[in-house]
Amino acid sequence: MRYRVLVIGVGSIGERHLRCFQATGRADLALVEIRESVRRAVADRYGVQHAFADLDAALTQRPDVAVIATPAPLHVAVATRLVEAGVHVLIEKPLSVSPEGIGALRDAVRRRGVTAAVAYVYRCHPLLTAMRQAVRGGRIGRPVELVAVAGQHFPTYRPDYRQIYYADRATGGGAIQDALTHLVNAGEWLVGGIDRLVADAARQVLDGVNVEDTVHLLARHGQVMASYSLNQHQAPNEVTITVIGTSGTLRCELHHHRWRWIERPDEPWHDELIAPLDRDTLFIAQAHAFLDAVEGRTCVPCSLDEGIQTLQVNLAALASVQCGTWKTVEGFAPTA
Repeated sequence: MRYRVLVIGVGSIGERHLRCFQATGRADLALVEIRESVRRAVADRYGVQHAFADLDAALTQRPDVAVIATPAPLHVAVATRLVEAGVHVLIEKPLSVSPEGIGALRDAVRRRGVTAAVAYVYRCHPLLTAMRQAVRGGRIGRPVELVAVAGQHFPTYRPDYRQIYYADRATGGGAIQDALTHLVNAGEWLVGGIDRLVADAARQVLDGVNVEDTVHLLARHGQVMASYSLNQHQAPNEVTITVIGTSGTLRCELHHHRWRWIERPDEPWHDELIAPLDRDTLFIAQAHAFLDAVEGRTCVPCSLDEGIQTLQVNLAALASVQCGTWKTVEGFAPTA
């Protein structure tokens, strides 16, 4: 089955979503972009015939699916409007920068019976998927600790960081909302939700912005103790996630394209490697998974409720940085 897929906002990540839904061979694409030059350039680049300057005009084409890649403060309002129109929605991360409107969106999704997901693409990574299956299958006994360490050199990989949303927390910027949120969401997928945390963050290196580029976070996923360390200025581009259990240890090293395990203290690491992934591979897998969920064949990789949980962690981490104390990750009321 082919779907009418509308991509809203075709900056860097929106263009990638458009390209990757197109690559599934299951989508007829349209786009919304308020910047005329960007709208025309992206439409021409991918042969998109329907390119709109506003959402009102796009909705006259009755899309089946929408990908929301607007600035983060607009995600919830745009998603709610689409859901009320019966459109399935894939919402780029972070879900929002505040709790405003979240309950109304969740209620609308349940009432309208549409599929809604948040685009935490690590959940489509084959290494993390294999590691999660091992954790959930009891391979290392009861998980007791999680350690995540990551870093990337923003001036090389994201040279426009000063001019985009990253430069302002209010638009979803800073290391916590931009990058740590991926690690946190992956950690919650592996061992369950975070219920309390304490965070420290600062701008250590990056020039031209005031938001944090380095963050350390201690958390409790229930009984599992966790630490997260991330910066956006180191030379190596790497992500390592380790889960320690009562009878073994698992480790995922995305930069080495492997996950590994040890079950006894006197044995070496056992490795399972995969070929390096193309830059679009995970996003194409995410697009397929979302369309499969729309068809009722599987669950979405990251549900709306799971995205709300990670949003609450983001907000608690920012609050902890501000006050310097442990914060409880608040539950979310069903209505707004």
